[in-house]
Amino acid sequence: MTRAKSTLEQWRILQAVVDYGGYAQAAEKLNKSQSSLNHAVAKLQHQLGIELLEVRGRKAYLTPQGEVLLRRSRHVTQAVNELEQLASNLEQGWEPTLTIAREIVYPMESLVCALSDFLPHSRGTRIIMLDSVITGTQELILQNKVDIAICAGIPPKGYLSEPLCEQELHLVCHPSHPLAEMGTLDDDKLLAQHLQLVIKDTGLQPNVDIGWLKAEQRWTVSNFHEAKVILNQGIGFCWIPSFLIQEELAAGKLVRLHLQGSQKRRIMLSLVIPNRDQQGPASKLLASYLLKHHGVSTSD
Repeated sequence: MTRAKSTLEQWRILQAVVDYGGYAQAAEKLNKSQSSLNHAVAKLQHQLGIELLEVRGRKAYLTPQGEVLLRRSRHVTQAVNELEQLASNLEQGWEPTLTIAREIVYPMESLVCALSDFLPHSRGTRIIMLDSVITGTQELILQNKVDIAICAGIPPKGYLSEPLCEQELHLVCHPSHPLAEMGTLDDDKLLAQHLQLVIKDTGLQPNVDIGWLKAEQRWTVSNFHEAKVILNQGIGFCWIPSFLIQEELAAGKLVRLHLQGSQKRRIMLSLVIPNRDQQGPASKLLASYLLKHHGVSTSD
């Protein structure tokens, strides 16, 4: 392995001399003698065999070569700072990665708001977001594969949950669909005669799909965005979260169907921490921002 000619300390001194406008100013900021800074930069230039600074009057200026090397040096010193911070975080139990399961009926915008608050304090924690549906979310909780889960409906038995919000699902189709002309549907047998779009359960052993499931004809898709593409072609009907179809309803691209006694459905979404006994500080902080976003007070 080739031994480096320069040290991080030399590059940090060079950066300080440039950033603070000269040796005297940098020496004051770094609490070092001016002669030691002069010696460090002179030695760095000698080791590299290239002139980095030239002094004009009382101020030091970068040479063109110095500008290139200084710019690259900042990446190196920043990377080392981040590496040292990561080591400190790990020593304190701060998680390097958080995995979040998001039930797809939960608005991504709400999750992003919480993550935006978390980001300045994240210490470089990486975030992995998994979209999940019903049994899939519960499996991730039961198998302890996520740090935080946003779960629809009743969480798995034995797990505590914090209610976050309710989401409404509306029954919709394209304006050109025959169902759109029927007004209020008195009998769900009318629905059963038409193609239904349902969202596939993401569990390895799925037993539930999203939506009323009495239609003989069904197309199963992975998410609501795919369902909307199909609906926009005048095909089928689907239960979709209201926040995902506000623009389409306002523009008349989709219409709501009125089923007697079942015009809309509500789903409760809750925050679940699969392993509270081993929950780390990063997970606790992000969970607190999620609760705060929904106006839920915390004891911390």
